[in-house]
Amino acid sequence: MPISRRGRASIVAVCLVIANVSVGSRSQSPPVLAAGWPAATLRQVLVPRSAWHPIPTIADRAAWQALPEALKRRIRTGGDQALAAPIPELPATWFLEYTRIGNRSRFEERMFARRDRLHALVIAECLEDGGKYLDAIADTAWAIAEESSWTVPAHQGAQKATGGLPDTAEPIVDLFAAQTAHSFAWTWYVLGDRLDKVSPLVRPRITREIDRRVLTPYLEREDFWWMGFAPRASRPNNWNPWINSNVLAAALLVEPSEARRADLVHKVLRSLDRYLGPHPKDGSCDEGPNYWTRAGASLFESLELLQSASGGRIDVFADPVVANMGRFIYRVRIAGDWVVNVGDSSPRVDADRALAFRYGTAIGDPLLQAFGAAGATEADLALDDRSMGRALFAIFGWAGMAAKGALPPPYPRDTWLPSEDMQLMAARDRDGSADGFYAAAWGSHNDQSHNHHDVGNVVVFVDGRPVIVDAGRPTYTAQTFSNRRYEIWAMQSAFHNLPTINGQMQQAGRAFAATDVAYSTTDAAAELRMDLAPAYPPAAGVSAWIRRVRLNRGRDVVVADEFALARPSKDLTLSLMTPCDAKESAPGVVELRCAALPGRTGVPIVVHARFDSQALAATVEQVDLPDPQLSRVWGTHLNRIVLAARAPVSNGRWLLAVGR
Repeated sequence: MPISRRGRASIVAVCLVIANVSVGSRSQSPPVLAAGWPAATLRQVLVPRSAWHPIPTIADRAAWQALPEALKRRIRTGGDQALAAPIPELPATWFLEYTRIGNRSRFEERMFARRDRLHALVIAECLEDGGKYLDAIADTAWAIAEESSWTVPAHQGAQKATGGLPDTAEPIVDLFAAQTAHSFAWTWYVLGDRLDKVSPLVRPRITREIDRRVLTPYLEREDFWWMGFAPRASRPNNWNPWINSNVLAAALLVEPSEARRADLVHKVLRSLDRYLGPHPKDGSCDEGPNYWTRAGASLFESLELLQSASGGRIDVFADPVVANMGRFIYRVRIAGDWVVNVGDSSPRVDADRALAFRYGTAIGDPLLQAFGAAGATEADLALDDRSMGRALFAIFGWAGMAAKGALPPPYPRDTWLPSEDMQLMAARDRDGSADGFYAAAWGSHNDQSHNHHDVGNVVVFVDGRPVIVDAGRPTYTAQTFSNRRYEIWAMQSAFHNLPTINGQMQQAGRAFAATDVAYSTTDAAAELRMDLAPAYPPAAGVSAWIRRVRLNRGRDVVVADEFALARPSKDLTLSLMTPCDAKESAPGVVELRCAALPGRTGVPIVVHARFDSQALAATVEQVDLPDPQLSRVWGTHLNRIVLAARAPVSNGRWLLAVGR
């Protein structure tokens, strides 16, 4: 018989500790940056460009010569490799591949390689100051300046003209136009008049291109969606802080007019307010941890630059949301570089450790400092992250980071992110260790930024090894952000660890969400309960699907699904994605033999998934992974375990226990 509304409420209410079931918005007032710092005030507060020295330039020989020898060797190696490599060509027909066949990778790889080459050459010349790299720097900068657009093909649709190629009369400020301006600005700043040895026309060309392509359109236009000024159904995503942080650096470093510099900074503050104001107070990034480095971390970079350029007067690092946005990255870390990969995140994220350390220092969080510093070496510094500013700050922040290298890595026992855009539980056997059982599950809705149909999904790790997993996202193509997004298998609920009900998968939209979400934790267990029924369309005929994900510390992870349907059905399945070799070793027992994955070492571990064999029948199918984005993580394939109802039922209770 179907579960009544009162029954569903009682099922959800049986929790040992209820913690912030849902948070639709911030409870405290956000820092209103623009109102607090109008342009007129900024003109008085900002340190003049000529007096602002955030990073040692090439002229500061003592600072560059004092770097550790291991770091110097890495910088020289990077510079020499860049010197030996040709400047990649960027033909127009490669740009057109996006509109012709949906491929964005070939053009982007070569476009980004140009910038990577510039960064490596500039930093190596700053270290050596002998002129060895100057001609190559000028060649690379000139080639970038000659590009018709600094915008990637996938983002060129913002221009008014059609035809698949950039309209040079309408510069578009996207992620990579702003980031190129950032690269040019740091090149101009750190090398200074050394560039005049090649030609006195190089530096004026650099600043002219920064202004023409980015600063002027940024200041004059307010219709770029990511700015947050135009009416929009959802709050801005990572584009906002990512672009604003790069525009801010460029404006502070190269804009010669102090009045215009203040105007640019004020507009950055206005736009950042649109991102920061409505951000969930738990600091969660619904785009996933892969985007943390370009969402919360980019906001941090903006706030750090503002603090520095104002002589410390603009300082909002005490704001709880700003602090929680930093903490997000270690709260969703499972073990090593494995993360809870909601949305379009990869399951493995090589987060910028130097950036995390600086963030932790700014907010006074020793766990975030430890996330960055623990066991780090010079090789862990992200010097090739397409961000010259990040590389420079990492180089000159290394000494402070190395001093904290003995800190233990943070592995929080319990995490609960209650905002309606996340509703994520993560729990492990004990604090401070990746050994034992780990479970994460989330509710939320199917209108997240970079959304997958994954309401109610669960992942399970044992001893830091993936057992039940979220595959992640394939390589981005034109289809990824089109109306055919959910034709991609990796974004469908049937290829997450979720039920398919009467042949129906979850659907897109804010209304397709978990309800009655409740969380509890004790020393013995952690549990998340929710009703998944609203995430499915009416054709599923489901009145309730109460999912309970419970970590019994030191013992197992249990997924209990209690459901009620409008009519009896046999068309019910539960999918489980695993990188492990899977076989039914006994009735109701699937043995999971988990070997090392690409780039990993370790002896195989054996885990068992137990279920009611009288109610469910198990099959295992192989999901091939020809896509390089997925195969880099998982190898050639994943396995999909499908548990199917043996007989028609109108209600029932399925238990799945994952243990030794």
